[in-house]
Amino acid sequence: MNREADVLVIGAGPGGYPAAIRASQLGKKVVVVEKEYLGGVCNHVGCIPSKALISASKLYRKIHEAGEIGITASGVKLDWTKLQAWKKGVVKRLSDGVGNLLKGNKVDVVWGTARLTGPNSAEVKLRDGGSETIRFKDCILAAGSAPIEIPGFKPDGKRIVTSTEALEFPEVPKRLVIIGAGAIGLEIACFYANFGTKVTVVELMPQVLPGVDTEVARYMERALRKRGIEYHLEAKAKSATVSGAQVKVAFEVGGKPQEVEADHCLVAVGRRALTQALGLDAAGVKLHAKGWVEVNNKMQTSVPHVYAIGDLVGAPQLAHKASKEGLVAAEVICGRPALRDFATVPGVIFTDPEIASAGLTEDEAKKAGHDVGVGKFPFAASGRAITALETDGFTKIVFDKKTHLVLGVHIIGPEASDLISEASLALEMGATVEDLAWTVHPHPTLGEAMAEAAEDAEGFPVHTMKRAA
Repeated sequence: MNREADVLVIGAGPGGYPAAIRASQLGKKVVVVEKEYLGGVCNHVGCIPSKALISASKLYRKIHEAGEIGITASGVKLDWTKLQAWKKGVVKRLSDGVGNLLKGNKVDVVWGTARLTGPNSAEVKLRDGGSETIRFKDCILAAGSAPIEIPGFKPDGKRIVTSTEALEFPEVPKRLVIIGAGAIGLEIACFYANFGTKVTVVELMPQVLPGVDTEVARYMERALRKRGIEYHLEAKAKSATVSGAQVKVAFEVGGKPQEVEADHCLVAVGRRALTQALGLDAAGVKLHAKGWVEVNNKMQTSVPHVYAIGDLVGAPQLAHKASKEGLVAAEVICGRPALRDFATVPGVIFTDPEIASAGLTEDEAKKAGHDVGVGKFPFAASGRAITALETDGFTKIVFDKKTHLVLGVHIIGPEASDLISEASLALEMGATVEDLAWTVHPHPTLGEAMAEAAEDAEGFPVHTMKRAA
């Protein structure tokens, strides 16, 4: 069977399906090829199911801590089977929504695995058997990524697992070892710890959450200890040995061998771009030396009518970045003057407490040659945070002392994932700390922390003591 398309999109994840919809809205005949599920990894085994479990775990924790405000609950139980069923319902609802959006925008969906066979053609191995050829004028590669495997820790899907299986355990584990203290590892560590799991984290780098602002990372380390999560830094994972219903994990810290036994070992050391099966050579698409697809600011590869987006084109590997890149690619294909010229791509880590960041860290700003200033405001001084029993953390603004331009914002604390959007807009608009300080924020809200941190940056804090120069 042969099929013709103006635009072929390979992958219906958070980058692919918005690209397909936008191209169709702008008059193109669009075909999407998806091998597994609409919405991609994010919707099915990543962002959405993990956040469902994270939200449930925070509620579970807060119920048990409510005695402080005179609410005592007895007989509170976790029905893990029911929670998993609810999580799957959330996933299905969103996946069905993506399907309805594609259908409503007249995008054809082909279920199967696509491989480029030339600069204007692809072969699809259909999910239900057989194959078909799709000829296209433009193509958007949005195949995403997969977990990285490391020697000595080959996943078996039961005892040695990736994040996919870690969200589907048949019961809450009593003990869990996690290799990697990045975003995925610590999110899972926090929600299982809230449910009572004894969690041990092994991280090769000298801080948790490598790449995150150092001050924020250090605060997170204290928060992990508060939650009862054990972690080992500058630790080299050596092997995982399965014996019956247990797995024994060996690692080294400072050259000294250590060992810990658990019900499961989660390997969460990052994700690799899924480029190998795309047939890039047949189309003439070039790869970067580190394995991702090279693109320009229009998302064009070395073959101008073949585009690539999302995890395929390197860090940061974030769903919202993929979505915006998909829209850029679609609009460029349709003749619009779109570019990937974002001032920042905000990052969010749904730990407990949450972490969110936009722009440069303090160390990055110094390395870039800025005369760096910092403004901070602790949530312990926020009336809204106190009334919500969520006083952990702070908001931190990094700025240039000469121009007063905001260079970066880093938040650890309640609802950081929602608060960071103001920072992203500030960076896009080229805002100064005065702009943030003089923007009226409603009271009492968590968002006031941004204005308070900006006032601190100016040297005139009202609700905290002025720091020594």
